[in-house]
Amino acid sequence: MAAGVVLAQSKAPPPPKLEPLPEPPPIALDPELEPQVTIIQRENELVEEVRIGGELRFIKVTPRHGRPYFLVPDQNGQQFIRRDSLDPGLKVPLWVLFSW
Repeated sequence: MAAGVVLAQSKAPPPPKLEPLPEPPPIALDPELEPQVTIIQRENELVEEVRIGGELRFIKVTPRHGRPYFLVPDQNGQQFIRRDSLDPGLKVPLWVLFSW
């Protein structure tokens, strides 16, 4: 005679009642910190001057034919330095050594 094991199955407890999340507080935007963009359309290029707090931060130049570039003021703010992007990170060259 074989004895069987019978396990009692209990009902799963009901899920807890969830309360709605409170509304987030409104964000007060400071108009002085909002970027002010001046767009100048020229014959061969589009120039976008970006100012924050009245200070010129950078100029984006998009030529009609070619890649856009940026003009960023130097530390003295007297001259502009041309950059291909605004990414200040170090660019490490990468090469494929092995491939199969």
